[in-house]
Order: sequence, then C-alpha cells, then structure tokens
Amino acid sequence: MAAQQPALTAPVAESPRPGEVHVVLTTALGRIDLAVDTVAAPVTGANFLHYVDAGLYAGGTFYRAVTMANQPDDSVRIEVVQGGMDRARRSEALPPIPLEGTATTGLRHLDGTLSMARGAPDTARAEFFICVGDQPSLDEGGARNPDGRGFAAFGRVLSGMDVVRAIQARPADGQYLTDRVVIEHAARATADDAHEWRAMRAPAR
Repeated sequence: MAAQQPALTAPVAESPRPGEVHVVLTTALGRIDLAVDTVAAPVTGANFLHYVDAGLYAGGTFYRAVTMANQPDDSVRIEVVQGGMDRARRSEALPPIPLEGTATTGLRHLDGTLSMARGAPDTARAEFFICVGDQPSLDEGGARNPDGRGFAAFGRVLSGMDVVRAIQARPADGQYLTDRVVIEHAARATADDAHEWRAMRAPAR
C-alpha cells in the first residue's frame, strides 16, 4: 500500500530582522510580505522603498515567469517571477542605480530572495524579481549573466511564497504571462498589518 502523503500546511511566516523594512504587496492572487534589507544593501533597498513610498508599484504587475520549461536557449536555467512599476508612470522612474553585488552585501539568491532585474551592470531601476528555489547562478560570479557580476539581492519573502508560486504557474507565452498579475497595493507595513502579521504567526489552537 502506498504511504500516506502528509497534509499540506501553510508555511510558517518569518519575522523581519533588525534593519529590515516590512513591505506588503497585495496582488490579485493574494498577499506577499517582504523584508527589505537596508543594512546589507542600502542603495538597492532605498531605491525599492522609494518606489513603494511613491506608490509606483501600485497598478504595476508581475508579468514574467521563468521556469525550467521556458528557457530552451539558456544553458544556465533559473526560476523567478518578475514584476515592476505602473507603466503609465514610467516617466517618474528614478535614474539607474549602482549594482550592489552579492560579494559586497553578503546576501545570496535563495528561495524567496528579492532582487533587482537588470541588463548591463548599473542599469537597475524599478523592475524586481523573486527567486523560486535557490538560484546560485544569480550571485556574483555566477554563470547566468555573461558579465559574471550577478544581480543585486536586497531582501526576502517573509510569507506568501504560495502566491509567488501561483504567479509562476500562470499561463504564459514563452516567459511572459498572458494575463499579468496586478499589484493592487504596495506599502510599508502598517499597525493593522502588524496585527494581522502576529495573528498569522500565532500557532493554531
């Protein structure tokens, strides 16, 4: 007889650490809680928080989902979901920021890591991605980007990886979602968010 499969349970929510700023993204598929590391990655963290505080991610979308099945031309494959600011407000984007590599910050691209998308080094602005599974090829010295400088990790998912994985599983044309997942609201956590956070972390009775 086949072994009984364990029941699925929601992942335990982690708490922000000192120096991390708690940000809540509310999407059409659910809530994602983020911790932005302003100590290890001060430039990248401050840049992301500017877009949050200016309301520039509200109305933006998660629009790209990279899976093992949709990168046939890449010898080094990754799994991420990528999002960005409201396209109608792109004229309000900040200038590009310097690349804070993982060798400098000490951060790594692990499951749930929050990082900045880029083309050439020092070109990141508002586009960000979340790792699905560990992605060491995105660290400085990794082989995903030919320049070897990696990407700027600057935070992590505290809770909501179920939402991230649901985004990654959406129908797509290549790597681009056929129906983008709207970011309805993005803001620093409020007192009400903190209350809900404590309730979410409380053990079931």
